[in-house]
Amino acid sequence: MQSRAESKASPAEVPKRAPSGLDFDAVYHEMADFVWRAARRMGVSAPDAEDVVQEVFVIVHRRLAEFEGRAQLKTWLFRILVHLVKHHFRTQKRKPGDRATESGTELQSLVSSQVRGPADALERAEALRLVDRLLSQLDHDKRVVLVLAEMEEMTLAEIAEVVESNPNTVASRLRAARKEFEAALSRFKARESRQKP
Repeated sequence: MQSRAESKASPAEVPKRAPSGLDFDAVYHEMADFVWRAARRMGVSAPDAEDVVQEVFVIVHRRLAEFEGRAQLKTWLFRILVHLVKHHFRTQKRKPGDRATESGTELQSLVSSQVRGPADALERAEALRLVDRLLSQLDHDKRVVLVLAEMEEMTLAEIAEVVESNPNTVASRLRAARKEFEAALSRFKARESRQKP
């Protein structure tokens, strides 16, 4: 009879191919950029995003053999990421003096490669910084559903699966997030108009 420690496979022994036919290396190469961008959009700082992405793919490597393809791969990865981001922020709150916060997302990856010139690129970058600042004002749950709906263009059902909630709750949270985002944008525009000569 094997001991419990002997019966566990080491990471090197874990199969790299899931029953769904997915290969870990292919999943990593296809989805690593998506996971990094999504982590940043959820407020993880750039240096911490690298660690969070690594943790996501450690879990994917360990659990890929269990992935049966009942959900989309992107949905499955995002669900893992959401849990790790929540854990990351809980951990950061417990570390006194650590400057990592839930604010500070970077949406620069959304800048179109079809920029007409330096002025257009500057205007686009400023708009993205504004979106970044407005997103940072939302609580974590609202930011997640807004990012998934507006930037990742997921359906309510897909978002509900990612955040492990029902579609009605997701729809309500999304409405509230959009309303808060629009209100913050209106406040920003009002401040800007008052400051102009």
